[in-house]
Amino acid sequence: MSKKNKTTICILLLITVLLIAFPLFALKDAEFGGSDDAGSVMVEEIQGSYEPWFTPVFESFLGGDLPGEIESLLFCLQTGIGVGILAFCMGRFVERKKWKDKS
Repeated sequence: MSKKNKTTICILLLITVLLIAFPLFALKDAEFGGSDDAGSVMVEEIQGSYEPWFTPVFESFLGGDLPGEIESLLFCLQTGIGVGILAFCMGRFVERKKWKDKS
């Protein structure tokens, strides 16, 4: 590997580390909320009170709020399933086009 390539890789690694570390210090006391929270707050501002129509299935089954780790796990699982279905469908379209081009 040439000296130029090594220098480029070192610079890119340094930039990557800075991009990862910067938010840890710059956003130290920031609060992040989801769209569900923002929606319920907005409805409360407009109508004065907000009562959910139903309770989530897992919360009613377990008798309380889900831990954050379980919520993240379920969200990631849902995302993985969706990406898998999307990738499968896209692959089928590509294969269909290849088979049509052959005949």
